[in-house]
Amino acid sequence: MTDHNADLVAFVRARLDEEERIAREAGGESWRCPPELPGEVHDRAGGIAFSVRTRGYDQHIARQDPAYTLRRVETSRVLLDEYTEVAALDIDRPAHDFASGRAVGLGFVVRQLAAEHAGHPDYQVKWLPRFAR
Repeated sequence: MTDHNADLVAFVRARLDEEERIAREAGGESWRCPPELPGEVHDRAGGIAFSVRTRGYDQHIARQDPAYTLRRVETSRVLLDEYTEVAALDIDRPAHDFASGRAVGLGFVVRQLAAEHAGHPDYQVKWLPRFAR
């Protein structure tokens, strides 16, 4: 793997680790919004995880529950692991073979994962997804 791609992988892994830690600290459980109690977000046991009295925020927050985050982190790690197998082939002028095509395709996905954190101080502009035809 090139240093460029190793840094990209390390950056995405660190962000996923942060997201996992935060989700676990939030209980790691599914949240829900009981329709009879607008503005309240409840944990799996039925306790109030928190209350948001502004309309619309409760539903949005409940959909971003820790359990969902943990599932998303796990699927992102699978993609990242697949990419690390072929990351050395993800270069500006790749060969025209299956392995190189796989590397470039997975590289695009990993760059998209990194772009979710473009505001992070460690994000590097050179990781912007490549759009080539």
